[in-house]
Amino acid sequence: MTALLENRPERGNAILILAHGAGAPMDSDYMNALADALQGNGIHVIRFEFPYMAERRNGGGKKPPNPQKRLLDCWREVFRQVSDDVRPAGLPLLIGGKSMGGRMASLVADELGADGLCCFGFPFHPPGKPEKMRTGHFAALLTPTLILQGTRDPFGKPDAIRDTDWSGAVSLRWLEEGDHDFKTRKSSGRTQGELIDAAARQVAEFATRLRQGSSPE
Repeated sequence: MTALLENRPERGNAILILAHGAGAPMDSDYMNALADALQGNGIHVIRFEFPYMAERRNGGGKKPPNPQKRLLDCWREVFRQVSDDVRPAGLPLLIGGKSMGGRMASLVADELGADGLCCFGFPFHPPGKPEKMRTGHFAALLTPTLILQGTRDPFGKPDAIRDTDWSGAVSLRWLEEGDHDFKTRKSSGRTQGELIDAAARQVAEFATRLRQGSSPE
């Protein structure tokens, strides 16, 4: 079984299985801050690590991410592990993640039958290479989806993804002045913490709409 790290609120509105990005573990400063903010907004957060990151933690050095197939298989394993325990609770079961973790979740969301998908800083394209878009699957995505993206994110700024073909299930929300980690410039008058809190509130609103059976606008 995969080791899990949980942030459980007193009264939960939804459960979110949250995956880390390519370069940092499930308990990085960013992931801790995001999980705390989500918990504060009634989201029961369950974190896990992909095999390569777990090996890094156990002295495996700077191992690169596993091949995509292994990453997707890990998502399948964790989803089964969690859903067996939380489905009876009657809460929406969401999946998602930071950057690569969210992208991998988006590739299996329909297959797994997740109630919703939440992506934080989606890697729409490699930095500086907007011609290499990773958005083809969004046109057919059926799972209600919320993407939270900083307007200064080098993995996908507004202009770069303006012509993306989205299905009606996808909602994209921009966080002004945020980069890939939602960090801001001092001149903006906003902080990373404020953007993380804003993202968490939007996830809570998204979950509420799912519970009410309304369209996740």
